[in-house]
Amino acid sequence: MINLDDWAEIRHLFSTGKHSKREIGRIVGVSRGTVDRALESDRAPKYQRAAGVSSFDAFAPRVRELLVKTPTMPAATLAERVGWSGSASLFRAKVAAIRPEYAPPDPADRLVHEPGFQVQCDLWFPHEPLPVGAGQNDTPPVLVMTSAFSGFIQARMLPSRTTPALLGGMWTLLQDAQAVPSRLLWDNESGIGRRRPTQPVAAFAGSLGLEIKLLPPRDPESKGMVERMNRFFRQRFMPGRDFRSPADFNGQLEDWLPKANHRYSRSRHGRPDELIVLDRERMRELPPVSPETAFRNAVRLPRDYYVRVFSNDYSVDPSFIGRIVDVIADLDTVWVTHDGVIIATHVRAWARHLVVTDPAHVARAAVMRRDFRTQRVRRPEPPESVEVRDLAAYDEIFGIDLGQQRNLVMEVVS
Repeated sequence: MINLDDWAEIRHLFSTGKHSKREIGRIVGVSRGTVDRALESDRAPKYQRAAGVSSFDAFAPRVRELLVKTPTMPAATLAERVGWSGSASLFRAKVAAIRPEYAPPDPADRLVHEPGFQVQCDLWFPHEPLPVGAGQNDTPPVLVMTSAFSGFIQARMLPSRTTPALLGGMWTLLQDAQAVPSRLLWDNESGIGRRRPTQPVAAFAGSLGLEIKLLPPRDPESKGMVERMNRFFRQRFMPGRDFRSPADFNGQLEDWLPKANHRYSRSRHGRPDELIVLDRERMRELPPVSPETAFRNAVRLPRDYYVRVFSNDYSVDPSFIGRIVDVIADLDTVWVTHDGVIIATHVRAWARHLVVTDPAHVARAAVMRRDFRTQRVRRPEPPESVEVRDLAAYDEIFGIDLGQQRNLVMEVVS
């Protein structure tokens, strides 16, 4: 078969009109017939191999039967079912060629993101543990929110992936932006909801007047922007950094994000920190009343005057032992109140299984314990008294008259 260079050279020499076909064949080094075929063809030569017998042909009917019932069956499973022992790559290629005949197409449209409409949300976990206190290391989640129109990034490390922590993180980032989009897009995150938002998340969305859209399972492409931002964090932010605590992580992240948002985006023809101005002009203002995002629980304060919040125990003023107290926890602080009055405040611990104690509570408990013992010592002992029944009651029961019995005795004696 003539190659592409010879074909182009033959047509070039013939177009000059200075050479005959025989001379062209001698110059190029091909036969006269090859020159004729090259001049007759108006397209570049392309090798096409004739279809022959393949080792897959014997297994094709059985593969088609399985694809009729289960069009999405993986090629490895099909190979196992039909007993294929040949090349795995050949089998995958053959299955990929015939699968579209049975699997219904699932087209994906190109999305056009309007300013201020959608913000994509996701959790990213650092690949290296960092100190969280009390000698413990962990990889807390990082909430990442990316504007679909401008590509502007917001992020914050959270103490956990529970619903109150996620709501608190979203509200904190929305407060930093001073704007509320029309939609927050979430993947299948358990703290947000599966198939439908949880009740706290639905209440949060209603308070802000926005929509929280949950993606179907195994559909990461719909939030590909925030997924790419997660890879961007791993490649550009994390390398070469050391963190002393989650607060240090958030501090370094806050210092780095302006640089990340100043990069030029070729697809958007601008910089995120410049496009975000148009983005937030289309968003709504923050509501006058903050939505409910904190963790709340009402418990009766036990004798040991500690309450448990997310696997950690926090001390409370022992004066309220036996009373119902309200426990409130946000991303940074744990409060305990009684009838609206704060009776304990602690910095929230990121480590687990800790006992967080306020020395003032321990001192107050010691005073109360000493007073209790003193009151027990000084308490007067009640006098012992034993009830004595009147013996005349038995005379009445048996009908005995002591006066008549006395006269009878006197007569006998006389």
